[in-house]
Order: sequence, then C-alpha cells, then structure tokens
Amino acid sequence: MYAHCGAERQAVMILVADVGNTNTVLGVWDDKKLVCSGRLSTNTGETVIEFAMKLKTFLELNNVGAITGGVISSVVPALVRTIKKAAQIVCGAQLLVVGPGIKTGLDIKLDNPVEMGADLVAGDVAVINKYPLPAILFDIGTATTASVIDKNGAHLGGAIICGVKTAINALSSGTAQLPQIDISAPAKVIATNTIDAMKCGSVIGTAALIEGMVARFEEALGEKATVVITGGLGKSIAKEIRIPVIVDDDLLLEGLRIIYEKNQK
Repeated sequence: MYAHCGAERQAVMILVADVGNTNTVLGVWDDKKLVCSGRLSTNTGETVIEFAMKLKTFLELNNVGAITGGVISSVVPALVRTIKKAAQIVCGAQLLVVGPGIKTGLDIKLDNPVEMGADLVAGDVAVINKYPLPAILFDIGTATTASVIDKNGAHLGGAIICGVKTAINALSSGTAQLPQIDISAPAKVIATNTIDAMKCGSVIGTAALIEGMVARFEEALGEKATVVITGGLGKSIAKEIRIPVIVDDDLLLEGLRIIYEKNQK
C-alpha cells in the first residue's frame, strides 16, 4: 500500500473508493481538495475485518480524522458489502454505491444502460465536469476501456481492450520462452531482443492502438475531441502517444466526489 497526504486537517471529509480488478484506490476529500489517496491490492477473499484494518491504517497514516460519508464504485461486486461494513466499523459512516438509484447526471446512450460499469460512470462524470467536450476517455488498467462522450455530455459507448499487463501475463503463461517484463518502452521501436520486442508490442503498441482508436472515434463524431488518459498504467502509455492527451491520475476519485455531492442535494 502506498499513500500521499498533506498535514492533518480538522474539517469534515468524505471517503471515496474505486474498486478495480487489480487495485482498489482510496481517496479522502475535504470539499474539493483531495487531501490524500492510496492504492491497495484488490483481494476478493478479504473479510470485513481484514479490510477494516487496512482502511484504519490508511486513515491513520494520513492523519485523517472524521469521515462523515462517502461513495464506492466497484467492478468487483463481492467486495461492495465488505467495504461498506468496514467503513461503518472504522468511520461510523454510510457509503453510497454507484449503481441504480444513484444520481449521476450522466445521459447513457447504451443499448442497455445498466451494463455500464461504475468505474466508467465515475470517469465520465469527472470528464464532463472538467474538460471541453466532446471527449474520449481511456482508462488503462486490468482492461483498457474507452468511453466516448459527445458535445452534449452524453455517453455514446466505446470499447473494451485487453489490458497491457493482462496481455503480457497471457503471453508469458501461454508460451515457453517469453518472460514477465516491466511496463516501459524500449530504447528503439525496432526491437533487437525478446524483452525489448515485448515492451515495444505492449507499450508502443498500446499507444499506437489508442492513436488509431481516437482517429476512428473522431471520424464517427465528426469533430475533434479532448483525449483524457487515466488508470494505473496511464502515465507509462501516455508518454508514447503521439497525439495531444491529458493525463489525470485522480480522475475517478474526482468523479466519485462529484457523484457524492449530487446525492446530497
């Protein structure tokens, strides 16, 4: 677990949690200021007490006092109840869950809007409130997801792509001679050894894929779009993308804060 935070604050704060397949990202907001955040490994078998201990440690490490509420987005349904109960034990706070019945202000144009993941909802809400529209959001994690938002702030749809680490793990486990590698670009695009060839394919290949997807999305939109990159591997990939992009590491945490505020009115 890692975390970063400023000095201790006495004001009322809210807890937000984005539960992904690989990592769970926690954040604490004081009004519109993100005072601390941290990334935990997601463990679907974790008990309420185990998560409560992690949450308590996270808050104590960051000198966070009173938590009065908060909100969760999760693509791991089994952990929602665990985290809600842990927050009750540690903070005495009730957490909202992004899903049916929660106000988001997002106009979802999918064939079945219920299919849209809570993490995508949080990301789109933040993009609509922060950046010029239309926009295209790429969340680069266990999977790489693309969300296309039109000039009116409606979610039109997007794409789901195999994640960078997921693809590397599949290569390493499914072949006899390909190793595990770190996620970084090689020194040159035409690789001359196995490890650099895998780095080229995974990092530069993903960057080129994003460039190509943006071109096709913009063609469908009929206009240029703001391109936003987030997710655990966002920075590593964005360095190799040859079109203008905005990297926003805390995008989903901000989207959760906005959703929480919408549900207090």
